[in-house]
Amino acid sequence: MQNMPKKKKIRDERHTYSRIVLAGTPNVGKSVIFGLLTGKYVTVSNYPGTTVEVSSGNLTLEGQKILLIDSPGINSFTPMSEDEKVTRDILLAERTENIALVADSKNLKRAVMLLIQIAEMDLPCILVLNMEDEAKARGIDIDYRRLEEMLGISVIGTVAPQRKGIAKLKESLLQSRKPEAPMTYGDVIEECIDRISSLLPEAHIARRAMALMILAGDESLKAWFAANLAPKTIDMIEDLRDEAQAKLKAPLSGLISRARIDAADRIVRAVQQRYEPEAGHIARWLGTWTMHPFWGIFFLLLALFCFYAFVGKFGAGTLVDFFQRVIFETYLNPAVEKSVKAVVPSAFVQDLFVGQYGLFTMALTYAVAIILPITATFFIAFGFLEDSGYLPRIAVLTNSVFSKIGLNGKAVLPMVLGLGCGTMATMTTRILETKRERLIATFLIALAIPCSAQLGVILGMLGPYSIKVALWWIGTVLGVLLLAGTITAKVLPGDKADFFLEIPPMRMPRMGNILLKTLSRIEWYLKEAVPLFVLGTLILFILDKTHALKWLEKAASPLIVRFLGLPREATAAFIMGFLRRDYGAAGLFELSKQGLMDENQIIVSIVTLTLFVPCLASFFMIIKERGMRTSLLMFGLITVFALLVGGGINIVLSLFS
Repeated sequence: MQNMPKKKKIRDERHTYSRIVLAGTPNVGKSVIFGLLTGKYVTVSNYPGTTVEVSSGNLTLEGQKILLIDSPGINSFTPMSEDEKVTRDILLAERTENIALVADSKNLKRAVMLLIQIAEMDLPCILVLNMEDEAKARGIDIDYRRLEEMLGISVIGTVAPQRKGIAKLKESLLQSRKPEAPMTYGDVIEECIDRISSLLPEAHIARRAMALMILAGDESLKAWFAANLAPKTIDMIEDLRDEAQAKLKAPLSGLISRARIDAADRIVRAVQQRYEPEAGHIARWLGTWTMHPFWGIFFLLLALFCFYAFVGKFGAGTLVDFFQRVIFETYLNPAVEKSVKAVVPSAFVQDLFVGQYGLFTMALTYAVAIILPITATFFIAFGFLEDSGYLPRIAVLTNSVFSKIGLNGKAVLPMVLGLGCGTMATMTTRILETKRERLIATFLIALAIPCSAQLGVILGMLGPYSIKVALWWIGTVLGVLLLAGTITAKVLPGDKADFFLEIPPMRMPRMGNILLKTLSRIEWYLKEAVPLFVLGTLILFILDKTHALKWLEKAASPLIVRFLGLPREATAAFIMGFLRRDYGAAGLFELSKQGLMDENQIIVSIVTLTLFVPCLASFFMIIKERGMRTSLLMFGLITVFALLVGGGINIVLSLFS
């Protein structure tokens, strides 16, 4: 997918393309529907002035060209996060022919609350009720015809993974009707809305909607005001808001929200019926008990054990042994070495490809034989957790713990995603509402969350050793996570946001969907990792041939050998850790398999490497999200902290050994 400035693309095509926006709350299948509508020809780019990525794609309906924009998930059009601000700005910045509001059929009320705001914006809309099958499984029946009559727009039911309703949705995208959801907020607020509206210029959304955003305390409109209104007018608007607030006891934002909630309740009661479903009792039972403050911990431990058995034992043990010893060491490596030596006369070039630091014998062996099986099994297991609906339940279960470090349970989602890839996890910290929370989460992910490949290799290293090694590693990393989070939360000013998260039902994942996501992630991993493995091996090869590697090992000896208590050969693993953490982990994995480290050294090495600096790709993403100055400060703190913790553990273990 190519990257290009989104604003330029939209401006180039808006004269020939109808502009339709997909909107909706998070985790309702909006992106799946977007993919089904647009296919693979999609542009992903940052929204101007932000780090939020927005996807856009083209489709043709009835001879008319459509530019479809997949906006970030929202809970309200009055922004509380950067994602919500981007979605609101997409509608504010340019004319929109239609909005396809994608909703979860199980939570019609939230969709209706968004529809009320769209009606106030005076924008056309269709309502897409996705996950019909899950709603029926939970005993929810919606009268679509009655809902269409009440709202005055098309309502389409879909089950995106089965492509059910997608054809009807395509036909409805060109039906441009504005929803009917008249609202009144009381005499004081209504009078203030009229007076503020009279001061606002014409825009792509109705002035009434902007007036309500102002009264609800939307600070994100200040930049738009500064560009479109005189300072005197802005002062008049603020005075009107203060005047209205002085006349009312409750906060204006609360009164506006309560009126919308009551209106949404009335509509939902009129069109929705509930009945006792005949099936799904086990899923509902699991859904309840996996979030229980006490029993939920046992479900979490069971999930972690299964995760370890599949990734750590099967992936890092059985599959790695098969790929490395059977495929590579028995067949591929000898064949390639023989071919290279037969074709290439130069010993230097031979070493470049099949020597100790050869591009084939080391780079490809590490990337494919060691890391790929671990990564693949991790992505399968992670996909199962995602599609089963269990991840949000972990967020609920861990909310009280995260509150101690200045975050809430929603932060567990980027944290858990960090177990897949720190780069992606850093990007997903955008779901957190405040800059302070995003900064804390980014720092903790970079410091103490191992990526999938690194984690898998570490789990593989733990296999042959006693439970003592695993307990030391887990206990230290969790302790560092809590300590660093607590200190960071106290140092950084600001409050944590309220915890609000949609909880999907527990469901049996579809293996087809899991395999598709796994293949996509493996493709992404290979494209990103293999070039860096080759680069890292090339660096090691040059360092070895110039004898600089021995010099580095000697220079680092006081730190690596004396302070950390590791063999000198571990220096190369830490050097490569700057390129990719999993490359460094693979190096330690080899040392452990060769018997060059005892139990204490294994503990020190995996703790230090887990806490070590993030890989190159993650570091670049941190720079992109948080800026160069903050990123360099994190880099320095993490490096020093990892070495101090590793050295401290070495000293403690030496005293008791």
